[in-house]
Amino acid sequence: MTTTSTRTAPSHVVIDPGILYFGTPVALLSTVDAAGHVNLAPMSSVFWLGRTAVLGLGARSQTALNLVATREVVVNLPSTAEVDAVDRLALTTGRDPVPARKASVGYRYEPDKFARAGLTPVASDTVAPPRAAQCPVAVEARLVHAHPLGRDDAGHAGSLVAFEVRVTRVHVHESVRMPGTAHRVDPDRWRPLLMSFQRFYGLGPEAHPSRLATIDEDWYR
Repeated sequence: MTTTSTRTAPSHVVIDPGILYFGTPVALLSTVDAAGHVNLAPMSSVFWLGRTAVLGLGARSQTALNLVATREVVVNLPSTAEVDAVDRLALTTGRDPVPARKASVGYRYEPDKFARAGLTPVASDTVAPPRAAQCPVAVEARLVHAHPLGRDDAGHAGSLVAFEVRVTRVHVHESVRMPGTAHRVDPDRWRPLLMSFQRFYGLGPEAHPSRLATIDEDWYR
């Protein structure tokens, strides 16, 4: 049986926003180049399917170049407590010289992104790039495929890539592990940092009980 709300629904208007960041988690991607130089870059185009993460990046970014060259990455997930560290990486790049388009809006070359952010690099278990010790979650992964995007868009052809990476290890702070469990994150303790239209936000309390949450997480394995 279908029920219809008696409330009047608000009408939509047509807009053409310059960006479509409606609210996604912030990640700090640590990578290394062929010579072993470390880069750390903030981004918020990431989503997860099973043991796979998809990372959306500019094809000419140092992170993208490193991923293609060495095929390893750590997806560090900051909480709201690390927002200042994330913001210190804004308008910095690992590319030297700075690409003209980035230079035009104030980007500058930063050779030591970990130091710039005030974060501590620690050795990973399965990949060469280091983890950021202060981030409550650090996901080690290896590149599976690079998928060029926008090939049918003359204005963006070759400029965007979706990297499909396979998770090899997950590290979390004890503070976000669900008490009494070995392998579960407590969503009431984990407060991811979110970006919505270039601004930082966190999570409030749970908005509504979730029927999906009645399924045990192990069902998805």
